[in-house]
Amino acid sequence: MHNPGNSTRFQAQDRFAEGAQYIAGRLTKGTSGRTHAVVDPATGQDVYTYELAGTEDVDAAVAAAREAFPGWAGATPGERSDAMHRFAGVLAERAEDLAQAESLQCGKPLKLSREFDVPGTVDNTAFFAGAARHLQGQSAGEYSGDHTSYVRREPIGVVGSIAPWNYPLQMAAWKVLPAIAAGNTIVLKPAELTPLTSLLFAQAATEAGIPDGVVNIVTGAGRDAGEHLVGHPDVAMTSFTGSTGVGKRVAEIATSTVKRLHLELGGKAPFVVFDDADLEAAVHGAVAGALINTGQDCTAATRAYVQRPLYDAFVQGVADLMEGIRVGDPFAPDTDLGPLISHAQRDRVAGFVDRARSYARVVAGGVIPQGDLKQGAYYRPTLVADAAQDSEIVQAEIFGPVLVVLPFDSDDEGIRLANDTPYGLAASAWTRDVFRANRATRDIKAGCVWVNDHIPILSEMPHGGYKASGFGKDMSAYSFEEYTQIKHVMFDNTAVARKDWHRTIFGDR
Repeated sequence: MHNPGNSTRFQAQDRFAEGAQYIAGRLTKGTSGRTHAVVDPATGQDVYTYELAGTEDVDAAVAAAREAFPGWAGATPGERSDAMHRFAGVLAERAEDLAQAESLQCGKPLKLSREFDVPGTVDNTAFFAGAARHLQGQSAGEYSGDHTSYVRREPIGVVGSIAPWNYPLQMAAWKVLPAIAAGNTIVLKPAELTPLTSLLFAQAATEAGIPDGVVNIVTGAGRDAGEHLVGHPDVAMTSFTGSTGVGKRVAEIATSTVKRLHLELGGKAPFVVFDDADLEAAVHGAVAGALINTGQDCTAATRAYVQRPLYDAFVQGVADLMEGIRVGDPFAPDTDLGPLISHAQRDRVAGFVDRARSYARVVAGGVIPQGDLKQGAYYRPTLVADAAQDSEIVQAEIFGPVLVVLPFDSDDEGIRLANDTPYGLAASAWTRDVFRANRATRDIKAGCVWVNDHIPILSEMPHGGYKASGFGKDMSAYSFEEYTQIKHVMFDNTAVARKDWHRTIFGDR
């Protein structure tokens, strides 16, 4: 294991000694009267203790965002774009800092932070810097004959967003970037487990010249800071990423104040392997897609449906590949899989697998590592077979390194099983047949369907779900639909005092 005192590791207590709230361009301590510790999940040791935000901090952050809104909304698209291009540059300069902090607080392998989380965030920032100049509406035209109409796309106001702990840096970017590119200001509440990179992200925005108050961070508990933020009368929109259960509570609060709502919720992604698929590609894709971020990914491959001729070979291939996955210190260069976010989450995942032993077969994994890894929140990559479609392990979101595999016979059955959960965030289909692929992408009800791959995301393409996975889009130009409001402007062209339609109120034709 790595040495907790290693000076090369991110020193959170020093970097954020002034507090874990970022309001109007500066760090400050929370006022809730309660403290919280960020724990390194690889060692179980506290790495940063801070004062949680209370309702007063939320009020202060919202006030700062409200004060900054007129100036930021009134800036030209080019001015916002220039500031965001500088923002991308600052993030790129701070790449190693961001990667170290992300791996420290999440336990994800440093190679994942360096090669996925941080580059993806920099690319997202650069994309929205360009997109800020392309907030377009419908072309002007004379749709009634007597009037000219056009559409304005305007910012909404103060956005109150809540991000989860699995991808804290990328989720901060997904919430902040489209909001501010469209001219809004934002108050983001990161998960109290993982605030470090959200704070670094906000500091980088200030360093890039984005005005104070445009990006604010409040780090507090959901029932205090989170609910107060969602219900705040000066917050015009709420964007939430997290579990479906918590999303329902967020929706309840947000709708009571009639504010715009964007939800990206849970997932249980199917991985459908047809009998003509490249078996080696499918096996490797399943292991990578199931284990990304230790399975703590709402788009992770969680349910593999394999057409019966390939079923046994697929199960054996996945089990063999999983056995070779190197579980260990996130900061070691040869580590493939780090710990889960916490011991509580590890025990939750283990509970799903242990209960499944009574009705299914654990083919690989299913154990908590011992020895040097015992102090961390580690769990071996796990493959479960022979479960029933209606069983807990098939239907519930586990959020860990667990893949369950089931056979199917006909194509109709495979697609039916893929759709047979409440979720619809992501899916993949594995086949060499273009007609099968086209049918799968059409008939599987999910916001993203990959063909012969699973997990890649792009700044230019939307991310969001169907069904209980929520509504609205992150990333891409489509996200502006969430963060702008549409105004119809209509000019009379006749210069006539008494319009023809006035006869419906007074007079005759």
